[in-house]
Formats: sequence, C-alpha cells, structure tokens
Amino acid sequence: MIKLTAKQISAAINGELFASSSLQDFTVSEIITDSRTCFGGTNAAFFALSGPVFNGHNYIAQLRKKGVQLFIVSNKNFIDNKAGYILVKDTIVALQQLAAYNRNRFSQPVIGITGSNGKTIVKEWLYDLLSTEFKIVRSPKSYNSQVGVPLSALLIDNQYDLALLEAGISEPNEMEKLAPIVRPNIGILTNIGDAHQENFRSMEEKLSEKLKLFTGAKKLVFRSDRFYSENIAEFCSQNNIEPINWSLKNNDAAIRFKCKTKSVNTEIEAIINKEHYSFSIPFTDDSAIENACHCFATLIALKKNPKDFPAQFSKLQPVAMRLEIKQGINNCLLINDYYNSDLNSLSIALSVLKQQAAKGHLFKHVILSDIQQTGIETVELYSKVNQLLQEWGINKLTGIGKDLYQHQHIFEMECEFYANRSEFEKQFVRSNYSSSAILIKGARQFELEKISALLQQKAHQTVLEINLNALIHNLNTFRKLLKPETKIMVMVKAFSYGSGDVEIARLLQHQNVDYLAVAVADEGVQLRNAGINIPILVMNPEHDSFQNIIDFNLEPNIYSLQLLQQFSKVVIEFGINNFPIHIKIDTGMNRLGLKTKKEIEEVIAFTKNNKHLKIQSVFSHLAGSDEAELDDFTQEQFLRYADLSALIENAFPYKINKHILNSAGIERFPEQQMDMVRLGIGLYGISQTGLALQQISTLKTTVSQVKTVNTNETVGYNRKGKINYQSRVAVVPMGYADGINRRLGNGLGSALVNGQEARIIGNICMDMLMLDVTNLEVNPGDSVEIFGPNISISKVAQLLETIPYEILTGISQRVKRVYLQE
Repeated sequence: MIKLTAKQISAAINGELFASSSLQDFTVSEIITDSRTCFGGTNAAFFALSGPVFNGHNYIAQLRKKGVQLFIVSNKNFIDNKAGYILVKDTIVALQQLAAYNRNRFSQPVIGITGSNGKTIVKEWLYDLLSTEFKIVRSPKSYNSQVGVPLSALLIDNQYDLALLEAGISEPNEMEKLAPIVRPNIGILTNIGDAHQENFRSMEEKLSEKLKLFTGAKKLVFRSDRFYSENIAEFCSQNNIEPINWSLKNNDAAIRFKCKTKSVNTEIEAIINKEHYSFSIPFTDDSAIENACHCFATLIALKKNPKDFPAQFSKLQPVAMRLEIKQGINNCLLINDYYNSDLNSLSIALSVLKQQAAKGHLFKHVILSDIQQTGIETVELYSKVNQLLQEWGINKLTGIGKDLYQHQHIFEMECEFYANRSEFEKQFVRSNYSSSAILIKGARQFELEKISALLQQKAHQTVLEINLNALIHNLNTFRKLLKPETKIMVMVKAFSYGSGDVEIARLLQHQNVDYLAVAVADEGVQLRNAGINIPILVMNPEHDSFQNIIDFNLEPNIYSLQLLQQFSKVVIEFGINNFPIHIKIDTGMNRLGLKTKKEIEEVIAFTKNNKHLKIQSVFSHLAGSDEAELDDFTQEQFLRYADLSALIENAFPYKINKHILNSAGIERFPEQQMDMVRLGIGLYGISQTGLALQQISTLKTTVSQVKTVNTNETVGYNRKGKINYQSRVAVVPMGYADGINRRLGNGLGSALVNGQEARIIGNICMDMLMLDVTNLEVNPGDSVEIFGPNISISKVAQLLETIPYEILTGISQRVKRVYLQE
C-alpha cells in the first residue's frame, strides 16, 4: 500500500493543496475511488472521479462523516475548511499520475499483461507457479481499466519483489495512459480477438494500440503462429525488445510446444534449443493450453529452470474470475470467492457482501481461511483483517487455519475458529446458519468449496447462470448512447425476463439506475422487502393493489380516467399529498393508454387542482421500433406523442419527464431519448442493430446417463426418436417443465456437451430430454449447454420462429438461478 503525505501526493499529481499544516503532513495509506466501498478510514484519500453518469464530488460530505480527511477534486466549489483538498484539472488523470509516481518509486520487476482474452487467467496461474519463490503483488480480480490499472499499481511497495499487472483497453489512445503506470520489464501479449472491436478500425489498429504497453520492456512473450505475429516481431526489433515467441506449429519459434490431449488432461512438451521439457495441465480446451504456454514462456523470460515446475503446472486450478452468488440453506445467501486470499481481494469481496446483504440477509458472516504470503508480519496482518471486518460491519467471523486459530484474540466480534477445514466439517450444525449473507473467502489449498457445498441449497441440478458483469457491460453500452442527463428506467417485470428480479434489482440499484418497472404491484412489494429503495413504476396497477402501492411507495401507471379517479380516491383516504403517478398515452400500440385529445384533457382537468397527485412522467410505447419497414409508423408515433404529451406538459407548472424509447428505440432512434428511456431486453444481451452486447444467461445442466440404443429401437414418447444404426444416447435432466419448448425435439434443437454439438432426439419429456451423442466422448456428469456463450438465445428463438423474450421468460422458476460477478 502507498505511504505518502498529502503534500507528497499533491506534488506528484501537480495539484493545488488546500489543507491545514497538520493535514498536509498526515500519511495516506489507502486510495478510494468508489464511496460505496468506504466504511471508514482516517488514512484514506478519495479521488472524486467524474464521468457522464456519476460525479464523485457529490459524495464528499458523506465520506467526511466516515472519517475521510483528504479529497482530490476537480471542482473548486466543493473545497471548504472541513477537510483537506487537492485541486486538479482531471481527477482520473491525477489518479493515473499518482500511480505512475508510485511505480517509479520501486525497482521490483513488473510483468505487464494485455490481450483480448486470458489476461486474468495468465496472471493468476503465474501467481500460482511463482508464489513459492516470490512475494507477489498482482492486480485484484480483473482490475485492468483506466481506473483499475492505477489502483493496482498503487499496491506496489517494498514488501513485494514481483508485480503482475494486467491492462485492458476498449478504445484507441487508452494504452498510452496506462503504459507509464505499468512500465513492464517483461510483457505478455495473450492474443488479439474480437473484444471491443467495434471501437477500432481494424485488428491491426487494435494490435498497435495494445503493443504500446511494451514500448520500454526488455522482453515480450507472444504466440508466433498468429496472422499478426510479424507485426509483433517488427515492433520488438524497432524497440530493442527480446522476443520470447512460442508456437504450436512453427519450428522457428524460440519455444516449440507439442500437445497431446487426453480425457481430463493435456501433456505438453516444450522444445528450446533442442532441449525437451515435459509437463501436464489438468485441462483439455484450447484456451487453457494457450494460457499454460504463455506461462511457461514467461518462466523462460524470467530465466527459471523449467524442470522445477511440472508439479505446479499439474495442480493449476480453474480461475473463478467472478464471485459466485448462490442460494444457501435456511434463507442464506452464499458469496463464494475461494480461489485466492489477500487483503486487496478481501476488501473487494467485503464490498460485494455489503451490497448483497439486503433486508432479508442483514446478518453478515465471513468464513475466512488463513491469508498467506503477504509479506506482512502475522500480528499486523490479522490486525488489518480485523480492522477491515469492523469497517464493513461484519457480524461474525469463522476462521479456518492454524494462523487464524492462534491469533483469534485479535478479533473483536462474534467469532469461531478451527485449525483446519476438517474440524469445521466435524462440528458443522446446519441449523446454526439462517437468514445470513455468508462470504466464503480463502486460498485454494483450504478447499473451502467443500464448506460451500455444506451450506448450498441442494436443488435441481439444472441451473441458469446469470453473468452480472455482462449485464453491467450492457447497461454501460446503452449509457454511451445517451446524454449524461437522460434518465434510465429498467424493466424488471416477468422475473427480470427470467433472470431473477431481486438479484437483478439489487445490482441495478447499485449501478444507480433511476427507475425500475414491474408488471404488477406484488413484484414491487417483493423488491421493497428485499431492500430496493429506488423508484418503482407499476405498469399494470389493479384496484386491489392500491393499498400495497401506497404502503410500499410504488408508482402506478395511469392509463384511463376511471383508473385515475379510483386511485385518487384511495390516496385521499390516506391523506397523502403529491403522490407520484405516470400517465400512459396510446400512440398506436392499441394496448393500455389515453388515445384521444378529449381523454387527455379530462385527465388534465381532474389532476390539475388535485393536491393529492403529482404527474411524474408521461410516456408511450413503440409498436415496431425494431423493424425498419415500420419506421414510417414509428415516426407517426413520435409525432402523436409530441402533440399529446405537450398538452399535459404545458398544463402543469412543474417538470414532467417524457419517455417513449424501448431498447430497440434507444439503438435506432437516440434523437428521441427525451428525459428518460426504458431499457428492457437490451439489458439482457439482445440487440436489434448489432450493438456489442453480451448474452448474460447460460442455461446448463449435466448428463444423467449414457446408454447404447440398437438399430430399429426408438427413443422417447410416441417412439418419435427412430434409430437407424447403433447409437449412443445421453439423458439430460431438463424438459418442458423447465421451459424447454417441445418443438425443439426430434432433431430441430441441439445442445453442447463438453463443447460438442449433439441433436435432440425424440420428443422432449416433462423433466428430461435425450441427445444423440454417437461418436462423441460423453460420460455421466459432463456439462450440457442449452443456450449460452456458444448457442445464442436468438438462435434458439429463430428455430422456434419466436422472439428472445419468450425464450428467456419461459425458463421455469424451478430452475436454480446462479449469479456470477467479478
């Protein structure tokens, strides 16, 4: 961690310091950029980052109350005599300058990693391979952005003797800002792929941008059998960089690899100057093989003896690059993060625990293993852990490991300690865990996944994985199409399009969206009970739901004069003034809404002198914004909406928000974004224009049984699955009761088993379907993907001649939702 005075920080970032003499000399040991992750810290400095959506300056007063004493700001109006301030032109640039300054204070070797894929895995595997020899500081999780990289570099100090930093870019001219911060001695270029390609004119331009990270490096590790490898070789030559190039095909490379894939592992032979080295990895996929080869080549760049590492390669583990959020026993929520353990990643995980611990999970419980290889003396280390737990308001700690057991006296909260995981399992009592958010955090060797298995709610083995990071990516992609002042309402009706309403709503609240919208009041009540406090619009309010709408501060969609009069009567009975309502105009959809000028004038007359109601917004819905052939009709809707909404807007003295765009409308008609937009299916990864969205959902299960079926036998009900030659059939525990459309049977649909396509054979049953896996290597327990990264929801929808909405919302709620988040 950094240890700099306010005066030193000001000088490093060319800032103007406003602080008392005592504050000028106080030492900063923590840098904060997100107010939500700060729960106290007198030695912290807050960079008030500003962007198109958020302004960190607005959280200064809140952070002062938590003890923060130093703020780096770009707006002089926020400076007062209540704290210390450093005024700069741009706070993000200042953060990057401070990180570059900190990097230059130390001479330890730095390995810089960039590329389109594999950065985090290569970083984590290198840590596993080298941590017995080096004290290593590395980027937390996948901190590789314009803010994440400087935060990572600020962790470098004298206690470490090697740094592993990853850097990512999404636009041109970003890497030149990160290069002085990382300033790697050894570089690794994992690969160049399609990620963020929409912002680059060509692959060559993207490659050129990424290579800027390595301009001052001494060595560069890269794969030389890619089409762009000549460009890399030329770059190395121009910048006097030693190329550590490797290949699976090219015998002229510095390192030649030969691979032999078996059922569960891959044997790899490396040939260097006629010397042969062998090792094995417990993976068979191409990406894992490539990542392992990058790691081996990096060992060579570090001048390590490859013969010392076969055992470590054989023990490499899958990198859980996201936190897993799962439903636990007895109304518990599990947050699994057991692939590494250090102070930095612990702080990040605690912030997620705080975020997830809503009303139903107020009790915050951390199960933590010993933290190893930090370079900090043990008493000091666990004192820092105790401080972190206190700052994040943790209610209970369960410690696993001999170090925690021996230092249990340090912790000032409800605690229990076990010398090892086995002792915990022996004394485990299921009933002791209820209504808690439980973070399970530890290093891999403690096998805390076995504790997670004890606490996890056992359910149907079919799961729908929801990638919350992909959802955030999609939200930010749409935000880039909007003006900074445009509000966003997100549709979370229909169980958030099948993704799970409460969990999605929590994330959206954390991402500061302006509104949520639900179909019926009961959905809104559930969100309020889960701790969601942002405004919620009820699209289909019913008379029987008025009590709940008022009690839970929901906001009704008013689509007729009769509904307005009925709701107003109930509001008056409660004696409430200015209760927010939203007026729906029908501009051609011919569903709910006020259609004529007369209807609207009646609503205006009723509402204008009604002190009990206040119109929050007036909106309409587009009938065909996703179809170019309907654009003339869409333009007619815009004109109707403009005329009719103006009647309401001009009748009231206060501001009324206007909105008409849905997801497709945002993409195709951004000029009509008005005051607010309604984001629905686009958030879940479905684009109408080829926008670079990420599919957030993966429907997956496992093979129950594999059997041989002989010629002329049949498979499934009504003997529809006819066998013409001896075949192998895999039975999968997923059927139409889970939301699999029966029309996908009999060869129309398919699934991926271990990455291999298999057609559905026979009729789909209620709880099962069968796959033809003849000539495929498939065994019971193998993974099956129905849709996800390799089979898009849009493709499934096209097969069924329907729309992605129906596929997503049709997934049964008996299918367990598992949430993944970095």
